[in-house]
Amino acid sequence: MDIVCALRTFLRVAETGSFSAAAIDLKLTQPAVSRQVSALEAQLDTRLLHRSTTALALTAEGERMIPMALRVIEAVEALGDSAGPVGTASGKVRLSLPTPLGLYMSDRLAALLDRHPELSVELLFREEPSDLIGEGIDLEVRLGPVSDSSLICRRIGWTTAFLVASSAYLEKRGPPQTIEDLSHHDCICYRRGGDGRSWLFSNGSDQVAVRVAPRFVVNNAVAVHRAALAGAGIAILSHILAAPDICAGRLINLVPDFPPARLPINLVHSSRRNMPLRVRTVIEYLVAAMREDPFMASSSASGPNERCLAGKA
Repeated sequence: MDIVCALRTFLRVAETGSFSAAAIDLKLTQPAVSRQVSALEAQLDTRLLHRSTTALALTAEGERMIPMALRVIEAVEALGDSAGPVGTASGKVRLSLPTPLGLYMSDRLAALLDRHPELSVELLFREEPSDLIGEGIDLEVRLGPVSDSSLICRRIGWTTAFLVASSAYLEKRGPPQTIEDLSHHDCICYRRGGDGRSWLFSNGSDQVAVRVAPRFVVNNAVAVHRAALAGAGIAILSHILAAPDICAGRLINLVPDFPPARLPINLVHSSRRNMPLRVRTVIEYLVAAMREDPFMASSSASGPNERCLAGKA
């Protein structure tokens, strides 16, 4: 039995929760996937999965096997990288990002994939932290502080966001003159962890938290963007979504002297030991992509606003 192949199959079954779904991903038949998992269980003399006609679930031993299986596969891939052609990455990388950054990277991955024909990337749009090991995620981008000390964390940029509303909304309600005025407005809240109802602003020296009473709360930034364009209220939006509309006049940048506070953009992964070339390649490309955008590359609280959207308030 090829134990590395069997471990890969087991991990895919655990990720998808289905023999048939894993078979499709691995380009195998469902019986072949089942046989590989059964052979692995026989080799280890332990049951890894509970099976029934309607459900599939990991046993306690299967849960413990996942991080060990990942370490084995990482070590084997690292050996292959060292023996293979220099600079040639292969295999799949699962990368989780907040929706705006996912859209940003979607526009930029073609060049990376052209450069590495054997590499594939699976983007997962996530608004909240994932279980990296349990879900087989290689890399995740998180906004703000990272509290899990077991993860390797690297700051790769800064968020820039704008307080915006459409002209149609402002004609009905008038623009807020200060951030304190937001309590009297219809606000669209993007809930990304927490309740989303406390908005933090910074003028470079002071930070102020403002409580709002939203009429619309959603956990997807694209939905917030569409609602703002439709005149549903005032929103805080990433520059990735808002900047083109501000420049085109579809959204108005409000209270520009006291913009939303900036957050660190952190890249996290479970281990730096035996990191495969495929993962290192995506990290390097992701970091370079962040540096290309002045809104994310600059640590200055006011620089990007003044430089890129001067006169757009």
